[in-house]
Amino acid sequence: MSLRLSTVILPCRRWHEGGRAAWQRAEQLGFHAAYTYDHLSWRSFRDGPWFSAVPTLTAAAAVTDRMRLGTLVTSPNFRHPVTLAKELISLDDVSGGRVTLGIGAGGTGFDATALGQEAWTPKERADRFAEFVPLLDRLLTEGAVSYRGDHYAAHEARNIPGCVQRPRLPFAVAATGPRGLKLAARHGQAWVTTGDPTLYAEGTPEESVQAIRRQTERLADACAATGRDASGMDKVLLTGFTPDRGRPLESVDAFVDFAGRHRELGFTEIVVHWPVPDSDFAAEERVFERIAMEAPAQLS
Repeated sequence: MSLRLSTVILPCRRWHEGGRAAWQRAEQLGFHAAYTYDHLSWRSFRDGPWFSAVPTLTAAAAVTDRMRLGTLVTSPNFRHPVTLAKELISLDDVSGGRVTLGIGAGGTGFDATALGQEAWTPKERADRFAEFVPLLDRLLTEGAVSYRGDHYAAHEARNIPGCVQRPRLPFAVAATGPRGLKLAARHGQAWVTTGDPTLYAEGTPEESVQAIRRQTERLADACAATGRDASGMDKVLLTGFTPDRGRPLESVDAFVDFAGRHRELGFTEIVVHWPVPDSDFAAEERVFERIAMEAPAQLS
């Protein structure tokens, strides 16, 4: 099984001061897709430049031709399905049908309280996510939608002409818990994981692989419960959050070894962070580009 290699470009550069160049270079290097985070601010980048995901992706769509584009990931923390659907349909149109929506339940970071609300509990996040995803699915596939739930509502929301991609643009659902995996099984064209966060600080790479294996097994169970075969579902690993940290980007051989171990678990796409100096995602750009150009052939 061949393994696709993608990148995530953090929206922390001004467009005319390296932002545009990164997206164009990603396509030149042959990445399958380039994603960006959909946050209002994020961790150590909070007090520096940070731009909005959808305008950034729209600009990227205008300066690239082949590479897929997307969020990794969007969440309900500051989004509403009605307005998000309109933005996604517009982005899918501008890009010529190259958009994937990475979507997750959100967390307790800065986005969780930016609109003035208290941070939701894990149950509240799961409840909202369980309502958000099916409603967004309808909004992207139906010309007019009315709905009233516990957390979201839509009244004759019009989304004509719909997505370029039919019946809608693909969802890549980030989930590890039972309710999220159920949503991935029912609505996702792909599943996303960053690994087991409890192992990041003191776990080993071997423990991480076993934890991710268990995640894929739970995904398979969730798919089976809906009558779906998980083997036909794309599985995406967003790197940088396992105990390996940045070691897979130290050399082509190190990356091929890392990616190969996860390909054996059924992953179809590995996503690496575009290097950001003086951050958790610092990496030597020359090595990063060699990985982009040389690793896919070794993993085919």
